[in-house]
Amino acid sequence: SRTPSAKPLRAPARYGPAAVTAATLDELVIAADPGVWHEAGFRVDDDLCEVGSVRLRLEGTGPRRGITRWSVRGAESLDLDGLDTEPSEAPPAAGEPHPNGVLSIDHVVVLTPDLDRTAAVLQDAGFDLRRLREGATPGGSTRQAFFRMGEVILEVVEAPAGTKVAADPDGPARLWGISFLVEDLDEPAAALEGTLGEPRDAVQPGRRIAT
Repeated sequence: SRTPSAKPLRAPARYGPAAVTAATLDELVIAADPGVWHEAGFRVDDDLCEVGSVRLRLEGTGPRRGITRWSVRGAESLDLDGLDTEPSEAPPAAGEPHPNGVLSIDHVVVLTPDLDRTAAVLQDAGFDLRRLREGATPGGSTRQAFFRMGEVILEVVEAPAGTKVAADPDGPARLWGISFLVEDLDEPAAALEGTLGEPRDAVQPGRRIAT
C-alpha cells in the first residue's frame, strides 16, 4: 500500500492556455557526447543544442548519466524534491527544426517514488498543474501529473511498483527523459538508422510515440 503524503495534491483550478504559467524551462544539462547527438540528426553548436524554446547543454560523458540538472525561470523555490535546479533569467531559445525532423520538446519526464509529494512541492514553487491522470501506461506507471512550463509540458510520473525508484519511498525525484515533437516519425527513424523503436499509440488520442 502507498503511504499518503502529509500534504495532499491540489487539483488544478483552471485548465487550458488561459492559466498563468509561473515557472518555465530554460535549459537541460545532459551527460552526453555532442558528437553523438550530431550524428543522430540534431543541430549542435559546440556543446549546445537548441530545441524549440529549450537549450540542451551536452556536457559530455562521465560518472553521471542522463539529464543531470536543469535551469528554470520564475520558480519561487529551487528546493524541488531533489531535482538539481539552477535559476535562470535567460530569454527562451529560438531553435529551428533539426535535420532529423525534431521541431521542439513536447514534454520532459520526472520520475518520483511519491507523486503527491513531488507535485505538491512543484505547486508550492509556482509550477502550473494542469491535469492529474490515473490509469495504465505502457511504461507501467498508473499515476501522472502534468504541469505547463511555457512551450513544454512537465510530466511527473510515479515510479512503477517493483522498480528501484519505487523501492525507496523517501528517495528524491529525478529528471528522467525527454519526448521530442516531430511531424513525421519516418524522419527521425531514418536519421537514427534502425535504433528507433516501433511506433505505438501515445496516451494523447491521435498521436504516436517511439523510443
